[in-house]
Amino acid sequence: MGAVGVEGPVVPVGAGGGVDAADPVGGSCFRTRDVDEARGELDARYYANRMAVVDRERRPFVARFDTVALGPLVIGDLSCGADVRMTFGELGAYHLNAPLSGMMEMRQGGSPLVATPGEAVLLDPAGDTFLDRWSGDCRTLAVKIGAAALRDRLEQLIGRPPRGPLILGPVLDITRGPGLSWVRFARQVAAEALAGEGLARHELVAAPLQEALLNGLLLAAEHPWREALAHPGEPRRPAPVKRVMDAVRERPEHPFTTTELAVLARVSVRRLQESFREYVGMSPMAYVREVRLDRVREELRAAAPDGVSVSEVAWRWGFAHQGRFAARYREKFGESPSCTLRASR
Repeated sequence: MGAVGVEGPVVPVGAGGGVDAADPVGGSCFRTRDVDEARGELDARYYANRMAVVDRERRPFVARFDTVALGPLVIGDLSCGADVRMTFGELGAYHLNAPLSGMMEMRQGGSPLVATPGEAVLLDPAGDTFLDRWSGDCRTLAVKIGAAALRDRLEQLIGRPPRGPLILGPVLDITRGPGLSWVRFARQVAAEALAGEGLARHELVAAPLQEALLNGLLLAAEHPWREALAHPGEPRRPAPVKRVMDAVRERPEHPFTTTELAVLARVSVRRLQESFREYVGMSPMAYVREVRLDRVREELRAAAPDGVSVSEVAWRWGFAHQGRFAARYREKFGESPSCTLRASR
């Protein structure tokens, strides 16, 4: 988990039991001395988990969790007072831990990771995650980032669906440069959202702030498209292309045809195809398939145990040929659709 360096309202903590001062927009100031209550709060705000205190005699367990939900992001200022360890399954979202003090020792997919005040850790949506030690003196900025939202934002910025999975570098320097700037920005946004009547709560301001946080993370973290974002060279997509891309993302389940897309774009079929090849790097119908593949992955990852089969989901999203579907899915996401479904279970 991770932290916002902003003091929330101080809520008295009793001998046991938790206090959660929540508000309608997703803000919460939670305090407790009870480990099960703390686990439940992190389950509700972040991920299902198991939590255990490592050395209760050395430091008393006093959980302080100030969190705020901002669209696809959850930003939290978290501390436990005592050393704890935690286990998770797959997170299903990107996650950043940026300690303001202390340290966090983690593993994901077998790789050891250490978050410190100088170096944040970025966790991937896939792979079982273990927090081997969350030091009692560690107060950390914990940011959960929706995987689909971050990938969609990258697509909008580069003007085409990204080829392959979006894998972020596991560490982020937060002592200088973009990493430090992003952490400061996230803390400031969270503080404003928790303050009560700040503009960060207004929908006209909240949506641009969320978009700016996603943009900033894509500029700060290591990934294959970072250089293209840092030094954009492509011209902006023309209006006909943008109209079609917006329509497809809004209704990917619709049985679009090239002719219908040309009508939506208000240009000829030939002009639309030429524009898509120039600005998106593929045909309009190929773009429709790319968006539908993203939706298939989202549905497989969210599937209930034994609730669906790969073929059912693929068919529902218009993929009738299972072999070609599976091959394209593996090419784009680096794993088979059945692996994605098994991981969700």
